[in-house]
Amino acid sequence: MEPAGTTTSAAAYPRKILDYMEGFLVSKTLFTACELGVFDLLASSQRPLSLEEVALGIRASQDGTERLLAACTGLDLLNTHTLDGQVMYSNTEQSSVYLTQSSPVSLTQSIHYSSKTIYLCWHYLTDAVREGSNQYEKAFGVKSEDLFEALYRSEEEMVKFMQLMNSIWNICGRDVVTAFNLSPFTTIYDLGGCSGALAKQCVLAYPECTVTIFDLPKVVKTSREHFVTDDNQRVSFHEGDFFKDALPDADLYILARILHDWTDVRSIELLTKVYRACRPGGGVLVVEALLCEDGSGPLTAQLYSLNMLVQTEGKERTAAEYTALLTAAGFQSIQVERTGKIYDAVLGRK
Repeated sequence: MEPAGTTTSAAAYPRKILDYMEGFLVSKTLFTACELGVFDLLASSQRPLSLEEVALGIRASQDGTERLLAACTGLDLLNTHTLDGQVMYSNTEQSSVYLTQSSPVSLTQSIHYSSKTIYLCWHYLTDAVREGSNQYEKAFGVKSEDLFEALYRSEEEMVKFMQLMNSIWNICGRDVVTAFNLSPFTTIYDLGGCSGALAKQCVLAYPECTVTIFDLPKVVKTSREHFVTDDNQRVSFHEGDFFKDALPDADLYILARILHDWTDVRSIELLTKVYRACRPGGGVLVVEALLCEDGSGPLTAQLYSLNMLVQTEGKERTAAEYTALLTAAGFQSIQVERTGKIYDAVLGRK
């Protein structure tokens, strides 16, 4: 006979709840391994390394390194091998591709930004939910009346954010720019184009097009210095604030991870400005992580929406909500394409 208050169901052992409760341990293990350079060290060695060699290479204690390597092995981030009775470590295939700085699709900069910036903001998630506002001032002591003044509060922070965007579009960019056939649009403006990674994916996919990155002067300066070389002859720049400055006319405007930063009112304001500048027959491509129409998922978009609460004025939305914003601005014939990955595409026509 069972004691009062017990059950024989799955609720008797809350595995899922325990996994969620301890999820931050997984994140911090990944963050720490990247920050210490574990995966870079193993990649550069071109052979499996012993515990002693890894500890020496990352300048860490042997005891701490052993525990970190064990956790990374348990997370399938490292492989272990036995050589002459000694345990040796090497990167898994995914770690080699995504967790080493030398990889062209490395996520290390995104991981560093998550660790040093996003993670600190999420410490104040409870306050964000209660107050309904972002938490930059509590996390960093920076007032956030101007969202991007807070986001770009130092050159170091701006470069870190641009590296984050660069890594995202190096992996996801081609999927969103090929979700629709954009070949009829030869003159394209990428508003808030940041590091230029999405612009580069666009000109690779459509050899006849040119893409102009429209962004703040300091972002343009940094992008020219660190991200877009003179070899990218079909990618150019235009300095400006897309809320305050005139938009040049174009066939297509790209708003990738832009509208989720802003309220509905500010989003319609920007889309209306885009509509007026857009050439007849042109359009706007909105790239965002779309929620299901009933809000039931996907989980990634739901969590991203919480992140928007912590960091911005905006939220993630459903396809119907983006359609309503585009319609309010004047766009017609709105189409939605889900890529099956994190980011989806919505195309509106003038």
